[in-house]
Amino acid sequence: MRDSQTVPAEATASPRPPAADLQAYGQLAETAARAGGEVLRDWQGRFAISKKGPKDLVTEADFAAQQTIREILLGRFPTHGFIGEEGESEEPGPALRWMVDPLDGTSNYVHGFPAYCVSVGLASGNSVLAGAIYDPVADECFTAIQGGGARLNGVPLSVASPESLADALVAVSFPPHVDAGALAVADFLAIIPEVHSVRRTGSTAINLAYLAAGRLDGFWVRRIACWDVAAGLLVAAEAGAVILPCRHADDPAGTPPLATVSLERPAFVAGANQVVAEGLGRLLAGR
Repeated sequence: MRDSQTVPAEATASPRPPAADLQAYGQLAETAARAGGEVLRDWQGRFAISKKGPKDLVTEADFAAQQTIREILLGRFPTHGFIGEEGESEEPGPALRWMVDPLDGTSNYVHGFPAYCVSVGLASGNSVLAGAIYDPVADECFTAIQGGGARLNGVPLSVASPESLADALVAVSFPPHVDAGALAVADFLAIIPEVHSVRRTGSTAINLAYLAAGRLDGFWVRRIACWDVAAGLLVAAEAGAVILPCRHADDPAGTPPLATVSLERPAFVAGANQVVAEGLGRLLAGR
């Protein structure tokens, strides 16, 4: 995950597109995500025979997947903007922007750990209209359009319903490098005794997809990039998840909480229900 690009703060949402347009956006997001996954599968097959180091190889895989996705999206909608994890962006851009992470879970991909994916979301300001998260290992594609529910390979999804925070299996996304005194560690230590257990998959998009599928009950993250969460926020919300914004760790004291999750600087808690979301939020508040 890189932090070099963000959505402009002045980005505002346009009126909700017609249902037919949303369907077209959703179908295209799935097509592009699946195509990106095919590229990743092809590149991973070259690891054993290449003399290049893993970093070089993954960089090429990232760029190849992103280029394939970009060509599909902008080939269909050339007036849309594009913000990619691998450095391709057009800012300031049109009201509708595709937010793409061609490989979420890079370290997992390098090590052959089966928790990585492609994330493709279309946003208007902070409102995500369509999204797809494709796991090429499990051949699972989590999709959603605004107001249309969430699906896994076409089957409707619904979140789980834990009765209490203590029953919840939750996940967290840590920054790439964490020292013992980091806020992320303090958050983890505050939450782990209050929940059933905590997982760290290494892929934010997979965390949100699994929340939508009822495999996880909650998730929190203090700092992440828009391309990591755009599709996942929609998929989780459309499956019934409760998503609440939280303050950034470096916000000045007295900064009021946001009313909605900002795609400029995403920071949020997500729960299968209000009990989990609010419980996680309380544990993080003031830290």
